[in-house]
Amino acid sequence: MSLTTSHFLPYPRRDVWDWHTRPGAVVRLSPPFVPMQAIKQADNLADGLTRFSLPAGLKWDARHDLSGFHEGRQFSDVCVSAPLKALANWRHVHFFDDEGEGTRITDQVTTRLPGRAMHSMFAYRQHQLLGDLQAIERSHHYAGQQFRAADGSLAPVTFAVTGSGGTIGTALCAQLTTAGHRVIRLTRSVGSGSSDDVRLWDPNHPAPNLLDGVDVLIHLAGEPLLGRFNDDHKEAIYSSRVEPTRKLAQLVADSSTCNTMVVASAIGFYGHDRGDEVLSEDSATGEGFLAHVCRDWEAACQPARDAGKRVVNVRTGIVLSGRGGVLPVLRVLFSAGLGGKFGDGTAWFSWIAIDDLTDIYLRASLDPAVSGPINATGPNPVQNKDMVQALAKELKRPAVIPIPSLGPKLILGEQGAQELALANQRVVPEALLGLDHTFRYTTIEAALAHELGGEELFEEPK
Repeated sequence: MSLTTSHFLPYPRRDVWDWHTRPGAVVRLSPPFVPMQAIKQADNLADGLTRFSLPAGLKWDARHDLSGFHEGRQFSDVCVSAPLKALANWRHVHFFDDEGEGTRITDQVTTRLPGRAMHSMFAYRQHQLLGDLQAIERSHHYAGQQFRAADGSLAPVTFAVTGSGGTIGTALCAQLTTAGHRVIRLTRSVGSGSSDDVRLWDPNHPAPNLLDGVDVLIHLAGEPLLGRFNDDHKEAIYSSRVEPTRKLAQLVADSSTCNTMVVASAIGFYGHDRGDEVLSEDSATGEGFLAHVCRDWEAACQPARDAGKRVVNVRTGIVLSGRGGVLPVLRVLFSAGLGGKFGDGTAWFSWIAIDDLTDIYLRASLDPAVSGPINATGPNPVQNKDMVQALAKELKRPAVIPIPSLGPKLILGEQGAQELALANQRVVPEALLGLDHTFRYTTIEAALAHELGGEELFEEPK
């Protein structure tokens, strides 16, 4: 089949083209509902090669075609990996044309892949590209003076990021690099990447020069929360967050260049069950293991605060991402006809779309008005029963089987189920709303559609 899609972007052609040339563009444009993941991006759009991993160990190699390359205006790619080359017969040509004060992007695809899947893929790409360009535009308005060039424009910023290989870190690093910034990945083992963009990080004994030349530290790393809350797992959760954060905060305090530290936290700070109470950043902390972890985690940033550095603690809600976290698990359950509300369905579900979360990290990094704890949740939390109905509608599957509390308890243990799967927290992002922050997705329905392939193309194919 052949497919042609076209959409308008209110940004100069040069800016739109440059976005596509930067590291991370392929990651940002790859739909999470398609079973392929970018593992290598071409180093140029003229004749480079992008590689995707697929199930069963297959690889999709997309080679850029030099004959179809016109700097600033057109590039193309073809599938060259056997046996997918013969099966897919894929050729994709991207056109960039001036239109008024903006750019028209036209995608022409020839392939044997199903048409409906193609529509979902390109709808995702259209919405993702526009959202990312809008986020970049907003960052040019709120960025502080310390990040600006002599002419007042936003200069490239150097970020150091821990946890860059996780679901959130992968999305965030790709967004930062496509925005024209530099990312230095702080990893516990240097297995790939050049010495310029990867630094070895020992969480317990970080090198004194770890942050040399860094403007902003974003600290995401920590033991995953999912798992049975036995003593070993709880110790790993606590020890991977508190003392490593304290040591990084001391490095920020001592740094001559890094004046901003943005650290992950969680809405577990408020305790696992606050009923219908609306929880803002000014709300008191709660009870339970995760509340204890979050309090100490945030307090571990004190050395940086004492040195006059700006510190932001991002209290994150339930992240909706098709690539990781709770959403893929729920999708499997619902697809098997096993989806349903937890208990009576009245527990509050404070969610955040992953692209809104990465936008929040970008703003927290650059905007001097953002400081202290901020709630990284969508502006409209929903009850569990409403989340379930929205997910069932998006997946076109029934949601009639209530899930008893025994199920999560068998997987997570009594305490883990109570503080994670069965948590009841009605959290609002009051600090961000007070700054007139723009959310890409203000309803859970829109967020699920983006992550699960339910969006429509901006314009009908011509």
